Amino acid sequence: MHLNQITLPVKDMDAATAFYRRLGFLQIVDTPHYARFECEEGGSSFSLSLEQSDFNNGAVLYFEEEKLDDWVAQLLKKGIEFAQMPTDMSYLWREAVLYDPSGNKIKLYWAGENRLNPPWRVEQRDP
Repeated sequence: MHLNQITLPVKDMDAATAFYRRLGFLQIVDTPHYARFECEEGGSSFSLSLEQSDFNNGAVLYFEEEKLDDWVAQLLKKGIEFAQMPTDMSYLWREAVLYDPSGNKIKLYWAGENRLNPPWRVEQRDP
């Protein structure tokens, strides 16, 4: 099984697409109501969908980068604001938190081996 993509709702497509391009993502689809971005590594993508009505998106979008602190420093120079600077978390990830122009929560992080193999890992599956 392979996760194809995540689609986030946005209020202003122009502001949202400019924001994600400033984060460094390649925009590969551009319409007035839908945009899609490709991540540099791993073949992943995500998209944005214009929403006319109010929404409250509780999802959190995570982007992993080994050189997290360097990436955050580059983004700060571009004027990106962070709600949380890179912080070592109790679950063994280093995370920075920011919000896109529509209020969608984003975490930039580095977890290394702990992403898939934390000390408390379990392996459960229904037969």
